Amino acid sequence: MMLNWRIWIALLAVGPLHIVALEPPKAEITNGQIRAVVYLPDAQSGFYRSTRFDWSGIVGSLKYGGHEYYGPWFHDVDPSVRDYKYDETGVVASSVSAATGPAEEYETDGKGLGYDEAKGGGTFIKIGVGVLRKPSDEVKYDHYRQYEIADPGKWSVHRSPAAVEFTQELSDPATQYAYRYTKVVRLEAGRPRLVIEHILKNTGSRTIRSSMYNHNFLPFENHAPGPDLVTTAAYEIKTNRPPAKELGAIKGNQLVYLKTLEGKDQLAASLTGFGTSAGDFDFRVEQRKTGAGIRIMGDRPLSNASVWSIRTVYALEPFVALEIPPGSETKWKFTYEFYLLPKTGGTGHVAHE
Repeated sequence: MMLNWRIWIALLAVGPLHIVALEPPKAEITNGQIRAVVYLPDAQSGFYRSTRFDWSGIVGSLKYGGHEYYGPWFHDVDPSVRDYKYDETGVVASSVSAATGPAEEYETDGKGLGYDEAKGGGTFIKIGVGVLRKPSDEVKYDHYRQYEIADPGKWSVHRSPAAVEFTQELSDPATQYAYRYTKVVRLEAGRPRLVIEHILKNTGSRTIRSSMYNHNFLPFENHAPGPDLVTTAAYEIKTNRPPAKELGAIKGNQLVYLKTLEGKDQLAASLTGFGTSAGDFDFRVEQRKTGAGIRIMGDRPLSNASVWSIRTVYALEPFVALEIPPGSETKWKFTYEFYLLPKTGGTGHVAHE
């Protein structure tokens, strides 16, 4: 069954897939150059209601310069699938992984906050999701698993013509973790930029230590990643996990594809070699066949960076580390600058309209 994005396919926490002739709650924002659709958190009918990705700030569509930058990378959703699989039509995603556009995940040592000390039946936290219950039969955290949500916290949303502000307030007495999390997704006035601003305030009695990243699902208008897709970093890339040699290569500060991904091809690689300056959090991703480019920047130093891609989607994943003592807060932001490449190719420059 092909996924019609005007009909919501509900991603149930448990049970079978249901089709409801109802769109999920969303906000449409514009600054005159960019038009974007941002999905809103909702425990009953939200676009994403699983336990891997932050419920706020998932972008379903972003149009600039005649190009669609985001959108679906899978044609169907099956809660019984682990991550994703292929069928005769294409890619089927699990409900846990079925996110689009900029989708963020928080982890502590690769797990949920407080997971290690939680007993079976006890609780731990995924920031941006809620208080989750640890299964009694589980010995290792698995972010592809759908966990029971014991408490989704309290969400509030404020909209304006060019921005959406999300706030989640969460407290878990069992673990003594609590926070107030604010995210603003806004389009910058007069520029082809999307900015994602974060504020995480620790309102509990324990220090919050976490890393977070944006998965950045980029389908590039259904053009499979291949030699026309080039990733350029602000630093010379070193990697301890190089791409499969028949699929891609690291060349100085660039990751390049040597063939177009097809079938079950998967190109994944680490993009280390960055320094301690936030200036290294600066990447350009260009689809030179279509002429679409995107620059992804952050105002904090990288703690990790990687790429994952299959034939339907490319994902650049930059990580930052967070450590927030009780009573303190930290702020950071990611900036996405969209641009068009000259028709003759090349590295391109921002095209102002």
